[in-house]
Amino acid sequence: MHFFFRSAALAAAVLCASAHAAASAANAGAMQPGEHQVVVGDVRLWYKVAGHGANGAPPLLFLHGGPGYNSYSFEAQAGAALEQKLQVIYLDQRGSGRSERPWRGEYSIAALVDDIEALRKTLGVDRLALMGHSFGGTLALEYAARYPGHVAKMVLVSAASDIPAACAARVEYIARHYGDRLDKARAEAKARNETPDACFYAFNTVGPDLHQRVNDEVMFPDMSVGKRQDAIDAQSGLRNTGELGNALFGGGFTSYRFAHPERVTMPVLVLAGAEDYAIGLPAQRALGQALPHARVVEYPGAGHFLYLDAPERFTRDVTNFLATP
Repeated sequence: MHFFFRSAALAAAVLCASAHAAASAANAGAMQPGEHQVVVGDVRLWYKVAGHGANGAPPLLFLHGGPGYNSYSFEAQAGAALEQKLQVIYLDQRGSGRSERPWRGEYSIAALVDDIEALRKTLGVDRLALMGHSFGGTLALEYAARYPGHVAKMVLVSAASDIPAACAARVEYIARHYGDRLDKARAEAKARNETPDACFYAFNTVGPDLHQRVNDEVMFPDMSVGKRQDAIDAQSGLRNTGELGNALFGGGFTSYRFAHPERVTMPVLVLAGAEDYAIGLPAQRALGQALPHARVVEYPGAGHFLYLDAPERFTRDVTNFLATP
């Protein structure tokens, strides 16, 4: 009997070691350079690993905006410069880019955060650096608040941390450049005895004839940059289905404000464009003040896509922040 127990214990140890070795091998494969797909929960996600991290620098997970955009254009335009000093993981969020639509149609922020944690476990990485652009900043903040121990550092680029404030920034731009349309919309609301919020005016003021133009103007101070972005998007062959955005905004995302800055205990670099009226400079400054260990860097003349408006400075700021142990 004693021999049986010893043998059983030995067999269990061997099986445990074998399972650990298999998991380690799988994790190693998950971090190999190139494109990957992984099923997590109710969705198949696409991600790509590229670059060579500096000694001591954690892998950088890039979270794109939208909601429902993709990581293609960021990789195509900003990736190569970052990859010289950083190992970068590009993720297309559920229902976005090259990732599949979730099989149960689940598009909550909680589900998106769960996807990031599931991917981290798949990669076998204890601590990541996060970079969130626009709506990706929302996800970066929410993940860092839930899993602060798994985030080494965070870069927030034009981060959407306060949607009512972002709407107010857009209304400010409309008031300055299309004041007659805004006056008309306000007069019509008053006649209906309604008091709409800033998000109503932000997206229901200029009408379909100017809607796309205003969308571009609040993000791109230099419209030639916007045209270059459009060309990259066309080259990608990818499109925003609208499913993720419709689900979030239909669920009340227009009132979203990041609620737990005190939980974000890691160093944070907040990068903000002075001419970004899709998010607004005041919201970026307020976010930097609310986070315990944040530094705000403002880019004069830049809009929503800092890495396009000031690519060399963007690369330098990010790599200096992340590649320094």
